[in-house]
Amino acid sequence: MTAVADARAGVSPTPAAPRASWGTARTVLRLHRSALLVWALFVAGLSGWLVWLAEVTAKAELKALETCDRAGQDWCDVTMVGLPGYQAGVDLVGLLVSYLFLGVAAFAGGALIGRELGDGTAHLAWTQGISPTRWLTAKLGVAALVVTAGGTVLVLVYRWAYDEDLLFSEWMGDSTYLSRGPATLAYALCALAVGALTALLLRRPLPALGVSVVATETLSFVVAQYRGSFWPAVTLTSAREDFDYPVTAWNVESGALVHGRQVPYFDVTSCYGGSAARTQGCLDDLGVTGFYTTYHPESHFWPINLVETGIVLAVAALATTAAFLLLRRRAA
Repeated sequence: MTAVADARAGVSPTPAAPRASWGTARTVLRLHRSALLVWALFVAGLSGWLVWLAEVTAKAELKALETCDRAGQDWCDVTMVGLPGYQAGVDLVGLLVSYLFLGVAAFAGGALIGRELGDGTAHLAWTQGISPTRWLTAKLGVAALVVTAGGTVLVLVYRWAYDEDLLFSEWMGDSTYLSRGPATLAYALCALAVGALTALLLRRPLPALGVSVVATETLSFVVAQYRGSFWPAVTLTSAREDFDYPVTAWNVESGALVHGRQVPYFDVTSCYGGSAARTQGCLDDLGVTGFYTTYHPESHFWPINLVETGIVLAVAALATTAAFLLLRRRAA
């Protein structure tokens, strides 16, 4: 009724909430357009580099290897066929992609939230019709959308460019493991939330920047220590120390069976070096009845990565909730 009456009286109706929200989001984009440009160049640059590595470098190296095979050489010097070029390039891109969350944390704590709290522009915005909740929602929402879009592109292009035939990287290595799955995006979103929370706590950009980076790096380190337990591993036992398991497997733990109990990293090297009878007698004296090894096959990549993604997103949700509660308390 009010909108109809306003229209009849020649008065423009009050803007709708979605339109106001879009205006706030547009303000965030305009305010941080320099950071947006840097992020776009970062994503485009790494994506272009991966395309070059896959379409030019990798094909040249495969052709060189085929030439070696036709020449009847049993082994080719990798420096002669150029393997380090593709290997080093993919490893470096993987490192940058897997640790991009540190840059997100620095930006969130320093520029996105910390700077506006430090110089008072946030309070000025709150006095001009933008509530603190809507201000933080726009900040985090726009940043999360931009980070997710760019991170998704990088992960997909990295997976496309990843050629196991030319790489010596292990799938469980930090750079390869994170760059090939959604855990990278989870860490970036978590860094965004932690950066915002840190900025609201410290209210100064530089300290918030430093603490955000340290906090997210610590989280990454702690989670990595428990990565092997995120999914049930495969355990093999044998009377001898040699095991037949996939070459690409991630060996989590190995040890001896002492009186039927698994003892990790049990040293029996002193028992070897003599006759078989002496070796067996030494093992019997130690109570060693066999050996075991616990590993993850490469097929466990997705379950482990998805579990880690869920854990990190849960931390991100907690940090986001804490940030909004803290903002509401301080703005009251």
